[in-house]
Amino acid sequence: MNTAIAGLGTLSAIETIAKENAPSFEKVNASSVKILATNWGYDGTVDAFCAAAKKEGYDGAEFWWPQNQKDHDELFAALKKHDLQVGFLCGSGLKDYAAHLDFFKKSIDAATTKSEIKPLYINCHSGRDHFSYDQNKAFIDHTSEASEKSGIPIYHETHRARMLFAAHIARNFIEKNPKLKLTLDISHWCNVAETLLEDQEETVKLALSRAGHIHARIGHPEGPQVNDPRAPEWESALKAHLAWWDVVVERKIKSGEQITFLTEFGPPHYMPTVPFTNQPLANQWEINVFMMHLLRKRYIK
Repeated sequence: MNTAIAGLGTLSAIETIAKENAPSFEKVNASSVKILATNWGYDGTVDAFCAAAKKEGYDGAEFWWPQNQKDHDELFAALKKHDLQVGFLCGSGLKDYAAHLDFFKKSIDAATTKSEIKPLYINCHSGRDHFSYDQNKAFIDHTSEASEKSGIPIYHETHRARMLFAAHIARNFIEKNPKLKLTLDISHWCNVAETLLEDQEETVKLALSRAGHIHARIGHPEGPQVNDPRAPEWESALKAHLAWWDVVVERKIKSGEQITFLTEFGPPHYMPTVPFTNQPLANQWEINVFMMHLLRKRYIK
């Protein structure tokens, strides 16, 4: 990384970006905002990842719900050892609808009843974009019941290839399912629509009103992840995402709800690479840490 770009990660640069178009509402205490790390792309053990996340100052981490006892034991041992909170991911990649839904239900049921640490939330990769409305609605119905029984917030992610893959499609689900709550990863919608959603303001407003958790990645009209959010050419995309997140944070502050973020810039090939060498154009870990500090500066006293 050249020194000009690297310098954008300094404390003064973070403060400058955090203050630009700063929200009008008052910042909150650190206890009201939990910022989690992603192990997506991390090349190491769960324990090493948790140690690194704790050292950087993360409050916790988001993990896929473990599907076997060995992974279960390793995960909870690491979380307890490093005093980290957790959010779980549940989903399925199975092609057959009945098998897909069955796997999903079993993961949700296990995550709500067998976790040794109560999760801050459960985030769902729900259904598929090619399932019918009624088929995808079954995922919402099951999680609504599981959330009510467990008291654990369960959110459905606005993610490509899943049931909420595009703004106009998600609107139908939101309007017809009042219990539906979202994990807002609006970078996907920018990519699908090939815009910063300027022409779908009412739909975005509706989605923001249902967002319970935020995946803090910056997308743009041609992709779900800019190469480096610190680069000046992505200023408009960064400001658009900050403005969307501000709306969610302000609503949660007013209602006294816990605010949760996951810094989720991904590895190659989410991270653009140099042709032929496959070398990433930026450092994934550094960018996610930059995003964590930016969120703290923007929203925490």
